[in-house]
Amino acid sequence: MALVFRHVTAQPLVDFDAAAPDGAVIGVIGENGAGKSVLARLAGGAELPIEGTVDTHGGARLLGPEDGLNLAPAPVLAIEHTFARQDLLVRERGAAAIDRLRQAGSTILVVSHEEELLRRLADEVWWLHEGKLAGRGDPDEILTAYRKHISARVRAWGGTMSTPINPRFFRGDGRAEIVGVALYGENGKPTMAWRSGELATVQVTVRYQAMVAHPVVGMMIRTRSGFNVYGTNTELEQLRLGPVRQGGTLAVSFRFRCDLCPQEYTLTVASHDPDGVWHEWLEDAVALLVTDDRYTAGVANLRAEVSFAPVG
Repeated sequence: MALVFRHVTAQPLVDFDAAAPDGAVIGVIGENGAGKSVLARLAGGAELPIEGTVDTHGGARLLGPEDGLNLAPAPVLAIEHTFARQDLLVRERGAAAIDRLRQAGSTILVVSHEEELLRRLADEVWWLHEGKLAGRGDPDEILTAYRKHISARVRAWGGTMSTPINPRFFRGDGRAEIVGVALYGENGKPTMAWRSGELATVQVTVRYQAMVAHPVVGMMIRTRSGFNVYGTNTELEQLRLGPVRQGGTLAVSFRFRCDLCPQEYTLTVASHDPDGVWHEWLEDAVALLVTDDRYTAGVANLRAEVSFAPVG
């Protein structure tokens, strides 16, 4: 084995054991603080472990985030986020050079947050979590498991965040005031991040400053670039709200399956008359996230089932 870690402790790594063979490109992924940079520095000879040994069998070199992509031959080469600052031409040349080094028998450690880069370069991926090896193996399998882990973390984080109303602009004749916009997950708890496919709720709370005979409350989800994704209102859903007296307050809930692709969105909310005269319109009132454990292109997640059959 060209690169061997034996019972290595170097914070945050604790009793770390792993080995990589000659002629292999090992991708390393994990959250910040998981130990990726320390692992690269140990492999590249820039740092010594507190305990244990790192065997590089003939020499090693480290390329850090600020270094040029110098891919001169070395038995072990550790690359720590070095691709991130390079332009497309340098990256393409670098990928070709790494392939030559692999064929010559070098062992290469590539630390990166770029999944596509690791899918392209790596023969194997190591997933570090809190100083431990959480998984290793086929790049597609490990990166899929890591994305699932991150999706769960994002969804959990969303449940700890508030959704302040901060519209890009507002308009209306003042007969109503939108006093609350809340997002809920299928667990019934507030969140600013939905998991793609979960049952989601948008609740719009409106206080009426004047009597309104037939108020209509609506919502619109947009991408961050302003593309309308989905919108509806109480009139379209055949729900009559009025008449509402002056001082009356309504909490209107829209419940739907969040079959959206993972990305950032905004939510616009409004109260208006059936003829479209606005009481209050809050453009991009709140920001929200949709997360998933796999990449899906576009906006709508149609959840295709794929099959095939031989023809002829």
